[in-house]
Amino acid sequence: MLNRNREEGHEHLYRDYFADNCVYGAKNFKRRFRLSRDVFLRIANALESRYKFFQLRYDAKGRREFTTLQKCAAAIHLMAMGESPDTIDDYMRMSERTARESLYTLSRGVVETFGDVYLRKPSLDDLQELYAAHEEHHGFPRMIGSIDCKHWKWKNCPVAWKGQYASGSNNEVNVLDQSPIFDDLLNGKSSDAPFTVNGNEYKYGYYLTNGIYLQYSTFVKAFRYPVEERDKFFKRRQEGARKDVERAFGVLKAKWHIVEHAA
Repeated sequence: MLNRNREEGHEHLYRDYFADNCVYGAKNFKRRFRLSRDVFLRIANALESRYKFFQLRYDAKGRREFTTLQKCAAAIHLMAMGESPDTIDDYMRMSERTARESLYTLSRGVVETFGDVYLRKPSLDDLQELYAAHEEHHGFPRMIGSIDCKHWKWKNCPVAWKGQYASGSNNEVNVLDQSPIFDDLLNGKSSDAPFTVNGNEYKYGYYLTNGIYLQYSTFVKAFRYPVEERDKFFKRRQEGARKDVERAFGVLKAKWHIVEHAA
């Protein structure tokens, strides 16, 4: 019975979303899984080729375990909907333990598999492209981007760590302190990406931030209480340009409901 339920679950999933004449088209797939079917299959194929967990296996009694599509669909569904792992059972016929393990393994696997491409440090050529793009869109010469933090609530946080990871004063500073993004800069290992503005030469590009961040030369903040008209103009432009990163976090929370709930 268990083996038949797993096979029926795979056939049901395949017929609904992946067959040539599937029940639900590409638009429905993207709405329910928060990414396109092509991206989903690229992730699934990459994980299947790299991790034994995502490969089709049989237990000691010869019963077929869950397929790559089932495990990846379960994990991404949990991320998209922010539901508990035990909700996967009614559609996938998958236990809470397997659904949770699929979520953890996929999360780690995506970082390990695609991190070198999408989480790498920008090269000098990348920085030049970023400079040109932000100057064209925002009018800030040699701007790399904006820095901001997304607060993810941590349920039952240990008392000893209270305040370090909860929303509150200096939370962004604590997050930044654990981030490797500026390690090379602080250690003097960062590659020079010089530019000149108003006759002054600078070694590195900069990020737009709000006032809570540290006084780094690579941070450009808005005037807190501008008086002169030019300062007010700069404040409007700086805060307007920073809306990009804030919108990005808004889209992240809207698409992936897992970050809306306490971890």
